[in-house]
Amino acid sequence: MSGLKTIFVCSNCDAQFPKWSGRCSECGSWGTLSEQIIDNQVTQKNISKKISGASVIDLTEIKAVSLSRIKTKIDEIDRVLGGGLVPGSLVLLSGEPGIGKSTLVAQIASAVNQDYAAVYVSGEESAVQVKMRLERLHCHFDNLKFISETNVEKIISSVLKLKPGILIIDSIQTVYSSLVPSEAGSISQIRAATVKFLELAKENNITVFLIGHITKDGQVAGPKSLEHIVDTVLYLETETNNNYSLLRTTKNRFGSLNELGVLEMTGRGFQEVKNPSLVFVEESLKNISGSVISCVLEGTRPFLADLQALVTKTIFGYPGRKTSGFDLSRLQVLSSVITKRTKINLTAQDIILNVVGGLKISDPALDLAAVAAIISSFLNKNFNRQTLVLGEVGLGAEVRPVFKLAQRLREAERLGFTTAIIPPGEVKAGKLKLIRVKTLEDLVEIIK
Repeated sequence: MSGLKTIFVCSNCDAQFPKWSGRCSECGSWGTLSEQIIDNQVTQKNISKKISGASVIDLTEIKAVSLSRIKTKIDEIDRVLGGGLVPGSLVLLSGEPGIGKSTLVAQIASAVNQDYAAVYVSGEESAVQVKMRLERLHCHFDNLKFISETNVEKIISSVLKLKPGILIIDSIQTVYSSLVPSEAGSISQIRAATVKFLELAKENNITVFLIGHITKDGQVAGPKSLEHIVDTVLYLETETNNNYSLLRTTKNRFGSLNELGVLEMTGRGFQEVKNPSLVFVEESLKNISGSVISCVLEGTRPFLADLQALVTKTIFGYPGRKTSGFDLSRLQVLSSVITKRTKINLTAQDIILNVVGGLKISDPALDLAAVAAIISSFLNKNFNRQTLVLGEVGLGAEVRPVFKLAQRLREAERLGFTTAIIPPGEVKAGKLKLIRVKTLEDLVEIIK
């Protein structure tokens, strides 16, 4: 059987394809694929002769080592990271341009450089610009060095001489490797540079921060193509109508993915928000129809969320369903359950459901609060803002228990709530008055 095989190789990024095409799907270059013939059998024989077997490690002989994390001294960031930075880890911080990624890493470098040396690499800004930003943020840079370079090999050579604890690359789209024949910012360059920084982090126990830019639709290939390489992926999100930013993890090999950090942008950079419940709930508002407060759990932290519903009669066509921060398909399910299982008919009603403050949530514990807001708006009945509503709603209109109910109730009691509408079950809540509802009919009677 012949071992000859025909492949097509891109002259720009060396990607290989079984068929010819006008455009390389890896780097996007046009007319760069050329035909090559290889002897597959000869190649496999030579490889089997030259390559020795991999070393086998017995895991029972390895001693367990506890991770000594580097504290950033910013509690919100440490919580999201799982307790702090792990030495030798590769962290990708991504977000839209201008959202504050450079500000955040500058503050982290300032917070840790009293105990660990830090190196800041920027291919977008000069040393004068970086120093001006650090001074504006009142950052400490006594133990912080700066490198203005975009060549990966030169950066790594300098870092190996300095031996810092933290290395910041701002940004990964601007650096390039001289071993890859393509322009900076291409997929092949970004991957090659990230792999080199990964080797640097693991072999020298250096924590490496990579900043990656994405557009609003998240279509830039850089950060998305790196998520399987790095150890931790952080996303910085913000809303245009306030100064609060949310820090999330979509991948974390050393901690939980469910933690959420709430930060406030000020003139001196990001400040941690000690009580996020007050961010998403307006205390000065009076009792209004369609506004119900619930409690969402992000990781280990409970905080309040204000759900507002507006129910109006459909003027023309099919009834509309719109949401902001709430799952649209879940709203459609809940509205169908209300129409089917209660005496409230929503088939000719438009429903708009909003989570105040720009918070995006998918916690099933907010089902009952969403239903209460819809019913309150439909009946035009004011809902007491000192009442917390918690519960998952089933298709039979039954109210089901929620995860960590006691912890959510303690948070509501701490913030001065007096009453809580919850599913049936045994739970203690201190001074809170508990109203247990089994079905949505019980909730309708309470709102009436």
